[in-house]
Amino acid sequence: MAPSRDRRPGFSRRAQYGLFFTYILGIAGAVVGAVLLAISTLNPAAFALFSASVAEVTAPVSTAAGAVVRAIVAVPDTIGTYFHVHGENEQLRARLARSRGALIAGRRAQIENARLRALLQLRDRRPEVVATARIVSTSASSTRRYGLLNAGAWQGVADGQPVSGPEGLIGRVLYVGPNTARVLLITDAESVVPVVRLRDNRAALAAGRGDNMIDIRTIDTADAKFRPGDVFVTSGTGGIFIPGVPVARVLRAGTESAPARPFARADVLDVAMVHRAFMPPPPSPTARATADPAT
Repeated sequence: MAPSRDRRPGFSRRAQYGLFFTYILGIAGAVVGAVLLAISTLNPAAFALFSASVAEVTAPVSTAAGAVVRAIVAVPDTIGTYFHVHGENEQLRARLARSRGALIAGRRAQIENARLRALLQLRDRRPEVVATARIVSTSASSTRRYGLLNAGAWQGVADGQPVSGPEGLIGRVLYVGPNTARVLLITDAESVVPVVRLRDNRAALAAGRGDNMIDIRTIDTADAKFRPGDVFVTSGTGGIFIPGVPVARVLRAGTESAPARPFARADVLDVAMVHRAFMPPPPSPTARATADPAT
């Protein structure tokens, strides 16, 4: 069946009005376009003025619409930038933490280097070495702390001579044989060494504990506080031990005594040096005359 040629929208009032206004808008648009075309042809100045006026009216609307569009387009970039900046911030924080740790480690190394330089200067001022011998064995598993050297009387070693290693004092010779010598280590419970604190020259005693450790004991009550890190060296008091040889470093704070770790450990050393016993210089005549009440 052929379609009807009647294009009327039927009996619907809304459809009829809609079609009518569509025709009106179409005709009005055509008329406006024709008028604008005629004005642009016949009077270009007037058309330019009209275009500028329309641009002035529509510019705010276009600007607002452009801003909205740019904001919508920038949302993915903003999200990506946020995550990138967040990750970069975490990386910078981690790098700062590593740098802070390296700075602290460098500062500690600098302080330790200065302390080792001071100890090296003290060690280099030792007197003549009698013999250099190997430490054959140590009695680390028993209650006493002894060491055995493969040098004795034939090499010039004698009873009471101090024995030290590259890091510090080891002990003193207790018994001498022809080719061997027994050394009483400073960690033995019977060992007592006169020492002084390096930072203020305060006198003390380094007494062995029998467990590879040393107790630093005070002699007087003035400033008897021991601090962690205090370094003690031999004082030379009473002879035998050479003054200025590193002995031990304090581990924990204490008032009358404090535990300390010796610088030299005989159980891990291969070679030791035997020195002549230290003999303090005699008092000067002036000091002797002052001490003598008869004069």
